Amino acid sequence: MTAPEPEPTPLHDRALQDLSFIRRTMEGAASFTDVPGKGLVALGLIAIAAAFMASRQPTPDAWLTVWLVTGLIGGLVGSGTMYHKMRQRIGAGGAFSLSAPARKFFLGYWPALLAGAVLTVALIDPGTPGVEAHVTERLLPGVWLLLYGVGVTTAGAHSVRAVPLMGIGFILLGTTALFCSALGGDLMLALGFGALHIGFGVHIARRHGG
Repeated sequence: MTAPEPEPTPLHDRALQDLSFIRRTMEGAASFTDVPGKGLVALGLIAIAAAFMASRQPTPDAWLTVWLVTGLIGGLVGSGTMYHKMRQRIGAGGAFSLSAPARKFFLGYWPALLAGAVLTVALIDPGTPGVEAHVTERLLPGVWLLLYGVGVTTAGAHSVRAVPLMGIGFILLGTTALFCSALGGDLMLALGFGALHIGFGVHIARRHGG
């Protein structure tokens, strides 16, 4: 006795499945375009102000405090402006959710930043009083620029072309900061988190909005 053949899928159900597959495929192949150009410009201005303030601090501990506070403020500004741009794209009535390109972008972005946070704690050695000068003058600026650049470059593979190019700029500056201490950590941080953010932010705002 042969088993009865399964009933064929109704035509309209098969059409819906095909459309859903096409939609997922197109979404996965799209680029993440919600990097906020104006937000990057704001981050750049904040970083330049921080570099000026940090360069005037009398101790490495005070220098570190300036940049840690700046990092916190920068994270809030960056997250807020990116969320604002994403909400503008979705529209007031649309439900907020991360698209496939957005998930890929953040998956590439956060591991490098987490590594930077872990290395920062290791280098400042919280169990030992005081922070050594060479850590704040060379190592931390280099590590921050290098790993931020790695995160931006990796995440930028799923975004517009300007993003990975900006990441490469950070990697070059981070490498320079690690091996050319004569240039000064604050100068390198101002060039990276300041000038690169402003330059690419203006470009992204003009070409991709936000």
